[in-house]
Amino acid sequence: MKKVLLAALLLCGVYSAQAIKIIHGPYLQAVTDTEATIMWVTDVDALSWVEVAPEDGKHFYYRERARFYHTVMGRRAIGTIHQVRVTGLEPGKKYRYAIASREVLSQKGKIHYGSVVSTNVYRKGPQIIPTLNPKKESIEFVVMNDVHAKNEKMEAYLTHCFKKGETDFVVFNGDMVSSIPSAEILYKGFLDTAVKHFASDVPFYYVRGNHETRGLYAVEYLKHFPTTTGKPYYTFTHGNTFFIMLDGGEDKPDSSLEYYETAAYDGYRKEVAEWLKKVVESEECKQAKHRIVCLHMPPVEGHKMWHGTRQIQEMYLPLLNKANISVMLCGHVHKYSYHTDQAAFPIVVNSFEDALKVKIDSNGIKVDVVDMMGAVKHTHSFR
Repeated sequence: MKKVLLAALLLCGVYSAQAIKIIHGPYLQAVTDTEATIMWVTDVDALSWVEVAPEDGKHFYYRERARFYHTVMGRRAIGTIHQVRVTGLEPGKKYRYAIASREVLSQKGKIHYGSVVSTNVYRKGPQIIPTLNPKKESIEFVVMNDVHAKNEKMEAYLTHCFKKGETDFVVFNGDMVSSIPSAEILYKGFLDTAVKHFASDVPFYYVRGNHETRGLYAVEYLKHFPTTTGKPYYTFTHGNTFFIMLDGGEDKPDSSLEYYETAAYDGYRKEVAEWLKKVVESEECKQAKHRIVCLHMPPVEGHKMWHGTRQIQEMYLPLLNKANISVMLCGHVHKYSYHTDQAAFPIVVNSFEDALKVKIDSNGIKVDVVDMMGAVKHTHSFR
C-alpha cells in the first residue's frame, strides 16, 4: 500500500524521492555598512530564508532569530537561485547568519512543501556578515582579473595572497570567465573556489569584464551578482575610501558579428557616463579622503585600444579627470603596465598572471603587484 501511495504522490508532483540540496554557495554580495545580500543555489525549487544573529557570545539559537526572505513585489520568491537581502545592520559589526531552503514539491493551485535543507549551525557554526565601516582606519583588499575560469589561478591567488581576518574584501576585476553560456560556468569557473576559501564570510565586489558580456546566459549576470544600484556599475565606501566600480561593456563595435545584431554597448556606455557624472558630484565621493576606480578595460593608448576602450576614454575620462581620483585599477590586456601620463591620475594595469594586494591606512594607498606564489613584483604608493 505504501509503495502505491508513494508512486501516486510522485506522479502528482507532491513528493520528492531525494532530499533537497544546496549545490552552490552561500556567498555574500552587495555588502554595505548596513545591508548585505546572501546568495545560494538549490537543486530544486524552494522557498528560502536567512536567519541573522549579532555576534554577542550567545548561541545562535539562544532566541528566535528574525527571518529575511527574497521578496518580489510583496511576495516571497520561489526558485533555485536564492537572493536574500538582509537589512538593519550596523556599520563595522559582524553578524552570524544561517540559510535555509524548504523544497517546493508542487505549485498546482496549492503549494506543497517538502523537506528543509540548511547550513549546519550545530557542527560547523554559522557564517559571518562583516559590514563595511566608513570609520575603519586601515583596510586591505585583493584584486584578481582575467582568470578565465582557470581554477588553479584562483587557488594560487587565494592561498598566497588572501589572508582571512586581514583581507576585508576581494575585487574580481573582470574576465573571470571567457563567456557565460550557462550558470554552471560561473560556479565551476571560479565561484565554487571562492566559496571554499572565503566568499561565505568575506564579500567580493565584481566588475564585469568584456568576456562576461558574451554567451547566451550573460543577460542573467545580475541574478548571481546583485548590486546596490541594480546595475553592473555601483559604488561603496569602506574606511576613508570611496570605490567606483565601472562597467565598460564589450571592446568590439556593436556591429561585430560575434553578437548577431544584439549588441548595444554604445548607448550603454552613455548610460554609465550619465550615472558617473552624478557620482563624482556626490558628497560621498567629494568628502572621501581617497577615491579608487576599478574598471576592467584600461582607457590607455596601446594595442588594445579598440572601439569600446576608445569610447571609455572619451566618455569616462573627462569626468574622472575632474574627480581627484587616487588611482584606477584595471586588467584586460593580460600584461602589467603603469601609467601616469594617460589621465589626471595613475593607472595600474594588472596582468593575467598576477594579483594586486592593496592596503590603505594613514600612510596612504599601497598597491603591491604579486605573483601566484605571493612574491611582490612591483609596488606603487599614493598619498
